[in-house]
Order: sequence, then structure tokens, then C-alpha cells
Amino acid sequence: MNKKIRSTLGLLGLLLLILIAGGIYIFVFQQGSISEKEEKLEELNANVYDPEELRIRYENLLKRSAVLDSILSARKFNIPQNLSSIKFYNFVNGILSGFSEDTQVNVEFIDQKRDKEFFVFDYKLNGSGYFNDVYKLIYAIEQSKELKKITRLTLGNLIRTDTEGLPLFLVSFEMIAQVYYSADNRFAPAEFSENNLSTGPIYDAFYPLIRNEIPPNIDELLDVQGARLLAIIPEGAFIADTKGNTFLVWEGEQVYLGYLTMIDYNNSTVNFILNKGGIIEKVTLDLDRVATTK
Repeated sequence: MNKKIRSTLGLLGLLLLILIAGGIYIFVFQQGSISEKEEKLEELNANVYDPEELRIRYENLLKRSAVLDSILSARKFNIPQNLSSIKFYNFVNGILSGFSEDTQVNVEFIDQKRDKEFFVFDYKLNGSGYFNDVYKLIYAIEQSKELKKITRLTLGNLIRTDTEGLPLFLVSFEMIAQVYYSADNRFAPAEFSENNLSTGPIYDAFYPLIRNEIPPNIDELLDVQGARLLAIIPEGAFIADTKGNTFLVWEGEQVYLGYLTMIDYNNSTVNFILNKGGIIEKVTLDLDRVATTK
């Protein structure tokens, strides 16, 4: 056997060895991986959707989402998802923006806890202010779109004086407020819209009915006490106060501490209603006579 034949046989043997080794690697070592890839390919082919079908499904889901959002928006209260504890501070600051500068509110974060499937932030609020301001704060917390509750409330009366020495009849308060939130978005719409939190003034239950302090006559109105009725004319009545100042007043006009209620042309008298620190007085002026009190 010559050298050429031996070389050819050697190459054929080497090729056969490579083929055997490759077959063993493919069919033994890679068979599991190939089978897995084939199963994955079959699964992908089974889930291939037509683009038009996907578009239709998307539009249907979008409509359903809008309906669910509409239902959630129509609810009086919602529970937001993953609420930040800072948001309540911003909420309170927004409510206080329209309050008197004499109203002061402090907010303190207390705790975070779980209430069944929801989470709760606890806050402590205390301070003082006018009764209507405190009422508006309580109303805003209780009626806010994102669910909040006041679990404890203490009110008391408080009297302070302003820069001019006049008394301010305020209300001191302390309350515990709870703010609810959820771990998912099932309880709130995508677009947040706050409830109407405005409220009109109500009767101040803490304002004293009788007060020792009487406000000064800073507007220089007619002081009826000691005044004299000089004349009655169709346009009103001429009245002079104790300082000699003359005023022309008519029915319904404001005077110091009250109003002119009636001009009696038949009896030549003028009647007033005065509020002296919660004590109501009726004052009548007659021509050429000093005021009389009833």
C-alpha cells in the first residue's frame, strides 16, 4: 500500500470519527435542548395573533377600562394606590390657603398600619382658629374623594387678643385623622377628580352670647347714645351725636353697634336696634329729646 492510499484512508477515518462525535453530541447532549426549543417554538406559533385582531381586542379593553373608570369616578369616595404619606400634608395646606391668618394647624405623622386588605396612615392635627375655619377643615377631611376618616375629635373655646387689643373668640382642637390607600388600583380611577369641598358659614356654637368687650367705632359711624334728632325729612333724618357731628341717615343704614330700623313720620321718632356685646337694645330718638332705651 503506497503512501497516497494510506493518507486517503487516514482522512476518511478522521472524517468518520468527526461525524460519529458530532452525531453523539447532537443526538445525545443537545437532544434535550432541541426538544425544549421545539416546544417553545410550537407555543409561540400557537399564540400568534393577527394585528387586526389585536387592535380590536385593544379597543374593547380600552372601552371596558373607560366604563370601570366612570363607575369609580361616580363613587363618593375612592381608595388610591400606593399613597405617599406626604400627600396629606399637601392636602391640608391646600385647605388652609383660604383660612384666616389667625387659624393655625399643626400636622404630625403618627403611624402606618394595615386594616384588612387596605393600609392606613394616622395623623394628629391640633391647633386653633375660627369656628368656621375648623368646621371647613373637618368637612374637607371627611368629604375628600380619597377616603379619610376622623376617628377622634376634641374641641374647646379659646380667647386671644389681636394687635389692637380686641378679643378673638377662637376654637382649640385636636383630632386623629386616618388616610386609606391600597396596594393595587382596583379602588380608584386613572384620573383623579376631587369632590366639592366648599361649605358655607354655619352658626358658631363657641361664640359667647354676651361679651364684655365692645368694638371701637373705627368707621366713625353715628353713635346713637346721647344723640339728638334734629329733623325728619322725606330723604331720612338729621341726627347730631354728642360731639356735635351731624348725620343724615335713612331706614336700614348702619350706625355704631346697630342699624336704623324705622322712621316714624307720624310720631316724629326714629328707632334703632343696637347689639351691645350680645345684649340687644331698642333705642328711640324723639324730636328735641335725648335718646331713650327700651
